[in-house]
Amino acid sequence: MNQTKTYSEQELVGLLQERNEKAFGYLYDNYSGAIFGIINAIVTDKDIANDVLQNVFINIWRKIDSYDTSKGRLFTWMLNIARNASIDEIRSKGFRNSQQNQSLNENVDVAGASSGPSVEDVGLKKVLSTLKSEWRVLVDMSYFQGYTHEEISKILNIPLGTVKTRIRSALSQLRTMIQP
Repeated sequence: MNQTKTYSEQELVGLLQERNEKAFGYLYDNYSGAIFGIINAIVTDKDIANDVLQNVFINIWRKIDSYDTSKGRLFTWMLNIARNASIDEIRSKGFRNSQQNQSLNENVDVAGASSGPSVEDVGLKKVLSTLKSEWRVLVDMSYFQGYTHEEISKILNIPLGTVKTRIRSALSQLRTMIQP
């Protein structure tokens, strides 16, 4: 389908809140690839990741009225929904059981690669290693291990506000480091 119409973020949100199906189609066509990338980084089984993607877009459709433009961009809001849905999926009992029941061949890389970081991870690890250690730990726990801010607060015995501030500061520093 050839999409000739483009929307500003404000127009798109307004149309979605009016339950405009063409705007929802536009949203899916233009954002599902990026959203799937985030989901698939957490839920590595492609079939399950596709199911999560569908559920994420259903949630976006249902919850669009709760989106607040003053709290961030639409894409960021959608990524948070996707990230949370992905983490919920991998924590679910059904997912854990499906992973345990796979045959050994499905879990083993045919090339026999080590379980260490891949070539693609090296650049990110290098950038993360330049962060203050207290920031790096929080980013790792939040974005790579899937802990919520509340869980991090309890595990590290740090006030929740401090966790959120440090993660926000770390992401801000990372953003400045990776921009050209």
